[in-house]
Amino acid sequence: MSSDDQDYESVLLVIRECYVYRIPPLSSASRGHRAADWGNVEEPLWRGRLRIIAQGKKCFIRLEDGTTGELFAVCPYEENKGCVESVTDSSRYFVVRIEDQGRHAFLGLGFLDRSQAFDFNVALQDHFKHIAAEERSAEQKKAGVQQPKLDFSLKEGQTLNLTIAGGGASGSSQRRTRPTRPAGDDTGVLPPLLPPPPPPGRRK
Repeated sequence: MSSDDQDYESVLLVIRECYVYRIPPLSSASRGHRAADWGNVEEPLWRGRLRIIAQGKKCFIRLEDGTTGELFAVCPYEENKGCVESVTDSSRYFVVRIEDQGRHAFLGLGFLDRSQAFDFNVALQDHFKHIAAEERSAEQKKAGVQQPKLDFSLKEGQTLNLTIAGGGASGSSQRRTRPTRPAGDDTGVLPPLLPPPPPPGRRK
């Protein structure tokens, strides 16, 4: 059993209803598929649920009965391999390459609105972006590449200045000194800095 077979399945997207169409062969002169060539899109070949499943690095588009879950078709999706192609005349329709026991065929795939088609595209792209990010991380770890560590220690000769808010009119800190004791004063009591005010009374 391969490692991919042992990986758990994860559901990347569920769209409750999608539509499948028979499509004509693409002529050599054509520049791409057109939904207008599929006939009446209101009468699809099949309608049901779409699920995008990831299993390890692999990705599968499963078309299933919305009630019973019975599989109608599966498209193994590989990036840049032409498994899913947008049509040239609409953002809601695609051509998918389905496989069954070694055989493959192309079918038209449509969604009810553009938001579902957008989610379909994004889910496929995000899966392979995630795989690429994991591979880059593993390569860096194997090569011993580490993020540089930041050094916040003070170097020799460096000082650290702190500013305390409210320390002055300009917001800078101020240093206050204690008054010195006059020479010869050993009472331990500091003299008053200003003479006391005169007692209240009549002025002479």
